[in-house]
Amino acid sequence: MTAKVLDPCCGSRMMHFDRVNPNVVFGDIRTESHILCDGRSLEVAPDIEMDFRNMPFNDGQFNLVVFDPPHLVKAGPLSWLALKYGKLHENWRDDIRKGFSECFRVLANGGVLIFKWNETQIKVSEILKLTDQKPVFGHISGKRANTHWITFMKMEPTND
Repeated sequence: MTAKVLDPCCGSRMMHFDRVNPNVVFGDIRTESHILCDGRSLEVAPDIEMDFRNMPFNDGQFNLVVFDPPHLVKAGPLSWLALKYGKLHENWRDDIRKGFSECFRVLANGGVLIFKWNETQIKVSEILKLTDQKPVFGHISGKRANTHWITFMKMEPTND
């Protein structure tokens, strides 16, 4: 069976119920193992090491893309937050813009993009300016309502 779901920033696959689901391609820019300050093990072991800004997939290859990029700009390079979630660079606007573009490129027409963003450091309104795609709906969650789950659907191009 060909995988129909892509998670290009899988990290340690925290949000997945089945962390070895054969229907999902788990991608990340890093492969790492760490012992966190509380003694827990953190494994970032993607199926394919890749950059979400330039993905090695065909146009329209996936029915569902889960885009959960790093959301931190301020975190020590070896802090548990940076190890667990990754960290954005100074040019984060360009990175996220390219990430959205790539996610929509590899998404099939009629496919769904689930975007997850924690706005502790960067507001979701700033992030949504980085794509011309319009969300269908979303939901805020977390103890402080900082995490946003936003759903997009890639529509067939119209010939206007």
